[in-house]
Amino acid sequence: MSDFDSRDQELNDMILQGKILEAFEEFYADDVVMEEEGDERVGKEANREYEEQFVNSLEEFHDAEIRSRAVDEENNVTLSEWHNEMTLEGVGRVEQQQVSVRTWNDDGQITSEKFYKLG
Repeated sequence: MSDFDSRDQELNDMILQGKILEAFEEFYADDVVMEEEGDERVGKEANREYEEQFVNSLEEFHDAEIRSRAVDEENNVTLSEWHNEMTLEGVGRVEQQQVSVRTWNDDGQITSEKFYKLG
């Protein structure tokens, strides 16, 4: 198992334990670019604000699981297929299926993450 593969697993475990903001601080590079549904955020500060807003709107996690993972050792890329059920403030209960594609640098930090919704 490569270092970034084990770090990806550690990150996923923290998210599953509800340690979303702690995981963000530990695993994301200062110049990270995150993209979801055409919305691109550049830099750790902008992405931290987005993550804090998400966590603050989270009323309850009902279920979260990783259904599959893949690793591209040659390009330092990991993929995780997620299934989440949660209640969000002002939105209600939401079921979400998505794939997270992460690119890692040699320092074990995520430089790029893109989310693809499924279904």
